[in-house]
Amino acid sequence: MNILIYKRTHRGDPGKSGVFGEHDCMGRVRSWDFDAVVGIGGKRPWPKHAEIANKINWIGLNARTEKSHKRNWGGPLVRFDKFTLYDGKGPMLREVAPRLYAYMFDKKHVRAVLSQSLAVDIQREVAKILRLAQDHKRTVLSETVSLGKKCCGKKRTHHEKSKC
Repeated sequence: MNILIYKRTHRGDPGKSGVFGEHDCMGRVRSWDFDAVVGIGGKRPWPKHAEIANKINWIGLNARTEKSHKRNWGGPLVRFDKFTLYDGKGPMLREVAPRLYAYMFDKKHVRAVLSQSLAVDIQREVAKILRLAQDHKRTVLSETVSLGKKCCGKKRTHHEKSKC
């Protein structure tokens, strides 16, 4: 099983729908070969999204891709058999997976990584995170912000889509 772990800068993609890429966030990364996704809040999220910082924000299990209905988007849409959205109410990554935290935050420029490239001890921590979603009864724990045609109130250019 290969799990995508990435740093998230804002809420809203995925939102309550559980569709990763509904606002084209993480563009081409959504094309990578993975079975599940763990979204974690970056150290410095966008203004008004500070509550997601350093936390496990969402988990999607059993990923399925489909072509986006929008032209020129960076990657496919990704749906999950099981989707758990924590947003700012998720557990602190450092407490659940200290080695993964060190890998993602103590190394420079690690925005996204596939679990198969990680050391075995970190892969075990990733498996522990996936169990959080498997054991969770509700799939949505918080309200999310709808990004609509703009990304958090900012107009996006084609080049900026992948930054969202």
